Amino acid sequence: MSSITSSRNVRLGIDFGTTNTVVVLLDADGQPQPTRFTFPHHPPDETCRTLLCLWQEEARPGQPALHEAIGPAAIDAYLEDPAESRLIMSMKSYLAQASFRQTRLLGRIMTLEMMIARFLTCLMRTIQVDPAHVTATVGRPVQFAGEIADNDFGEQRLRDSFRAAGFQHVNIALEPEAAGWRFAQRLTEPATVLVADFGGGTSDFSILRFDPDAPHRAIPLGYAGVGIAGDQFDYRIIDRVIAPELGRSTTYRVMGGQPLPVPAEWYASLGHWHRLALMRTPQTLRNIADVARTAAEPEKLHALMNLIEDQQGQALYRAVGAAKRELSMADRTTLTYDHRDIHISRNITRAEFESWIAPDLIRFDNAVETALERASLPATAIDRVFLTGGTSFVPAVRDLFIRRFGRERVDMGGEFVSVAEGLALMNAA
Repeated sequence: MSSITSSRNVRLGIDFGTTNTVVVLLDADGQPQPTRFTFPHHPPDETCRTLLCLWQEEARPGQPALHEAIGPAAIDAYLEDPAESRLIMSMKSYLAQASFRQTRLLGRIMTLEMMIARFLTCLMRTIQVDPAHVTATVGRPVQFAGEIADNDFGEQRLRDSFRAAGFQHVNIALEPEAAGWRFAQRLTEPATVLVADFGGGTSDFSILRFDPDAPHRAIPLGYAGVGIAGDQFDYRIIDRVIAPELGRSTTYRVMGGQPLPVPAEWYASLGHWHRLALMRTPQTLRNIADVARTAAEPEKLHALMNLIEDQQGQALYRAVGAAKRELSMADRTTLTYDHRDIHISRNITRAEFESWIAPDLIRFDNAVETALERASLPATAIDRVFLTGGTSFVPAVRDLFIRRFGRERVDMGGEFVSVAEGLALMNAA
């Protein structure tokens, strides 16, 4: 990466997300190249979890210095000393909330912009890019999160956060416009387009008017979002296949009383690898061990403890993700996961999986209807539909749009990095 560091004409697309952040670099030929984030003890990945951990260490006696880690390294740092560190997540969701200006962390007053800037500074350091030598195009949602969201305020704070991180040249673009950028390049006349952008934790449905000849290529007409996406589909598999093998359905007794269900929150945390990692605290592990002593199936709770202690969250999610992807191409698959005393080999049919995600599909369909209502448009007024994100590969998700809009109007570009890639290409335009 040394050539990138020394370049003074680096162009980046940055998808700073609530759950994940993606950075795409334009190479010398103007082609988008996703960067890969490498952290100790974790496999390289094109996405970085939008997590920040802060802690203090004394540089000199009586002079504590603030340190930070991001992504999976933030989880590791937090678990080393939970009492003396602070783990910060979902920073983007507060950008448009005027009520949240600052907070006290580790005895210091910190604004939201300061926290995001520390995350971004560490992010750039990880990929060895100097933000002072970068022109960045950064995505923003059509509608920021929150019941009383001030979109202009949210965009300004986003700009201020990047500037505080040392970025000299920052452009802001709508995320759905970026997601549909490649598709929009093919347009020769104005078109009304529905962009369905399925992320890791959220899904956004935006209706935009694209005009290839207008100064502002995309005008938003309507928007709706829902707080579920790919992670939720993974959790449906975990809930049905993995959790029962880890004791979710077992019971325990307190002082010989009636059987009680094991705490449900342990298994809710299985749905997110970073929450699972946060369970690796002495108190949580003691609680599970205490319940296991009187449990009907103690060996399953011991397996849960092993999973947590051995930090198997990402390995588990790789196995689940592989099964989910296979079900996008085949009518059945076998989910296989082995670790110590855990041996899972479960056949799953696509029909089964679709029955598990049926409630989520209804929420997607309702959100699309809301976007149409807010745009004051019938489905027949949508010229094209563009689906992006890994969840768009799921046949039941595609079928939802085909039923409503017709197969001939539905296009796909399911790259996990499509928003950041589109932002990078917009940077070059």
